[in-house]
Amino acid sequence: MSRIRRPWTQASTMLLVGVLSLVAALAVLFVTPAGRVDAGDAVVSATVSSPTAATESSPTAAAATAEPSATAEPSTAVRGAPKIAVANDNLSVAVLDPETGRTAEANGDSEYVSASIAKVDILAALLLQAQDESRDLTTAERTSASAMIRQSDNDAATTLWKEVGGADGLEAANTRLGLTETTPSAESWGLTTTTVGDQIDLLVALTAESSALDADSREYAVGLMESVATDQAWGVSAAADQGTTALKNGWLPRSTTGLWVINSIGRITHEGHELLVAVLSDSHSTMDAGVAEVETAAEAAAEAVSD
Repeated sequence: MSRIRRPWTQASTMLLVGVLSLVAALAVLFVTPAGRVDAGDAVVSATVSSPTAATESSPTAAAATAEPSATAEPSTAVRGAPKIAVANDNLSVAVLDPETGRTAEANGDSEYVSASIAKVDILAALLLQAQDESRDLTTAERTSASAMIRQSDNDAATTLWKEVGGADGLEAANTRLGLTETTPSAESWGLTTTTVGDQIDLLVALTAESSALDADSREYAVGLMESVATDQAWGVSAAADQGTTALKNGWLPRSTTGLWVINSIGRITHEGHELLVAVLSDSHSTMDAGVAEVETAAEAAAEAVSD
C-alpha cells in the first residue's frame, strides 16, 4: 500500500486534476520523431519492429549478494495522496519540488513494468556495492554503465545486472535506498515492477545529500543521465526549461498484447525550480502515442507544483 510522505498542497492537486484530464485529448496533437532507436527496449520506425534483449524472455542471473551495510531511511517521495482524476487509468505521474516540498501525483498506487528505467536502479546498486568495497568502478564497469544509461544498451545492462547479483542484488540495494514498492524479476531486469513513488525515491537517492549513495556516486550517475543519446531525450524533458535535464526512459512492446509500456523519469528545471518527475504508463497502441501522453502528463505535473 502507498504511504503518505508529505502533506498535499491543495492548489497543486486541483491544478493537476484539471490539466491531466486533457492528457488523452491533447496527446494526438503531439508529434514525436520517427525512427527512434533504443538498444534497451525496441526499434521503432513507421512500423513496430521486434523488441531486443529487454523483452519478457530476457535471461538474467540471480546470484546471492552480501547483506547491505546500512538501510536508508525512507526518502521524501510522493505517497498516498487523495486520488486525482486523470483521463486514462493506464498512466501514473508524480512530481516533487525538493526545495519547497510541494508534491503532486495521479494513480500513485499503480504498478508498472520498468523496462529500461530499471537500468538506473542497476547503476545505483553497482555504485553502492563499489562503495562497500571502498573502490572506484573499474574501466569495464564504467564502459558498461555508460552504454547502459546513455545508449540504453541491453547487453551492458545484463552484464551489470549479473555483477550486482541479479534480482537478489537489486532487492538488497533497493532496501538501502528505501524503495519498498519495486520488485525485481528473476526472469529479466526489464520486468522489474515499480511505482511512481518509488521512482521519485530513486531520484531523491541520486540527488540528495542524505542518500546512501555518496557524493561521487550521485554525481557520476546524474552525469550519465544528463548525456543520454539525442534520440532518447524525450519524456519528462518536455516539461523542462532550456538547459540540462537528467533522465532515463524505457519503452517496451509487451509480447502478450503488442501494447506499449512507456516510462520516463528524471530531474528537470521548470520555471527556475529543480523538479523530480516520474511518469509510468502502459497499454499504448503505439510508442508515439505513449510518448505523447507521457510528455503531456510531465508538463501538467510540473505546472501543478509551480507558482
